[in-house]
Amino acid sequence: MKSKNLFKVAFKSLLKARMRSLLTTLGIIIGVSAVIIMVAVGEGAQREIEEQINSLGSNLIVIFPGASRSGGVSRGAGSFNRFTMKDLEKIEEQATLIKAVSPVVRSGGQVIGGGTNWNTGIYGVSPSYLEIRDWELEYGEIFTERDERSRSKVCVLGSEVAENLFPNQNPVGEMIRIVNTPFKVIGVLKEKGQSAMGSSNDDLILAPSNTVLYRLSGGRYIHFIYASASSLEKIDAAQEELRQIMRAAHNIDFGEDDDFTIRNQTEITEAASESSEVMTMLLGSVAAVSLIVGGIGIMNIMLVSVTERTREIGIRLSIGARGSDILIQFLLEAIVLSLIGGILGILISIFTIYLLNEYSTLTAELNLFVVAFALIFSGFVGVFFGFYPARKASALNPIDALRYE
Repeated sequence: MKSKNLFKVAFKSLLKARMRSLLTTLGIIIGVSAVIIMVAVGEGAQREIEEQINSLGSNLIVIFPGASRSGGVSRGAGSFNRFTMKDLEKIEEQATLIKAVSPVVRSGGQVIGGGTNWNTGIYGVSPSYLEIRDWELEYGEIFTERDERSRSKVCVLGSEVAENLFPNQNPVGEMIRIVNTPFKVIGVLKEKGQSAMGSSNDDLILAPSNTVLYRLSGGRYIHFIYASASSLEKIDAAQEELRQIMRAAHNIDFGEDDDFTIRNQTEITEAASESSEVMTMLLGSVAAVSLIVGGIGIMNIMLVSVTERTREIGIRLSIGARGSDILIQFLLEAIVLSLIGGILGILISIFTIYLLNEYSTLTAELNLFVVAFALIFSGFVGVFFGFYPARKASALNPIDALRYE
């Protein structure tokens, strides 16, 4: 039989039972669309994580307090804090690969202003903090080194705090009370959105670190140290330089463990990306199982089709059709079913991804490689699961097939 006739006969056979053919392809449709959608959602989440981490700052390096032990039991990271302003001075004096450094002193409480109140976090930082974090001002200006030294009661509001205390107005020059301490608003930050940790970058107040440390926090220790390497290529060398400066500042002898932890932006990005990639692979693998299930469905239906068309096969064999013609015909039917299911699955997945991006908080990125792979794999499923029924049909004895009732 000519190839054209084989395709014609295969399509006619499928069109005779349209509903059954559609139901047979349902497993492939679900499998292909599930694989594409799951991978798209996973890659979209990975891209969002990378963007959020990149928004942390410019060549960011963060120094965290270390862990303390009691009776051989660790109390966890951050439980042993020895960071002081002297550590910051040492870094500013000795570091050669750092372009900016800032302490971070955390506090919080009720803020009153504009005839209302708002509970938020207050962060004591230096003026270089905005450079380190790549943050910009919407209104006003940042406090100065002089404000730092004199412990001035001035502050910069996050956009969310400004909107809640002073809706639809510029609050620069207004007075607010932070935990019963009056502060003058000198600036408002541009909106930044959500952080990599899921919290809002706009729901905060920045003030001079010495002001927060001595007027609000009531302690002698700063909570973190943020630094910015002079370039991305030097970020690892800058991290090691900071480690040596901190060890010397804390009089840590050779062989003793650090009483602090240093992480850089690259490490955070790699860790988050690895987790996201594993999740994407897991989602894609789970969705791929439905493709296998769809292939088994095709094999079952094709076996039923062989049984139903036994007499037809016997007639064709008796009038000169070869076993290879019968095998190719049934194999083509299985492949066509799989490819139709694959194409419909791709169209459904594209439409679903569009809906997710337009009408949900999820971000999905269509991967053309995954689309092509899903279509090729659906064809392979047709070949793999259709071969056995096709082989069984081609091996029928014409006489026994003609006698079949």
